[in-house]
Amino acid sequence: MSDDLKKRVKELIVRQLKLEMDPATIADDAPLFGDADGGLGLDSIDALELVLGVEKEFGIKVQDEEVGVTAFASVNALCAFVRQKAA
Repeated sequence: MSDDLKKRVKELIVRQLKLEMDPATIADDAPLFGDADGGLGLDSIDALELVLGVEKEFGIKVQDEEVGVTAFASVNALCAFVRQKAA
């Protein structure tokens, strides 16, 4: 997977959610939601912000919540989703 895309996604997450952290410290496979080890512990409000950010940044639409839950599971999942929608 493209390191450039991962970097953009991580920077988007930090910028969009106004997180006080270095984007490089987000693990590629760490869960974005919930309180799992190494995860970001994001909630439903964060999810809405993230969807808006992804749609704006990459010019793609997130159709429904079910797709979003899978697509926003981790940085890797989000990159795969963006790549699939952009293809």
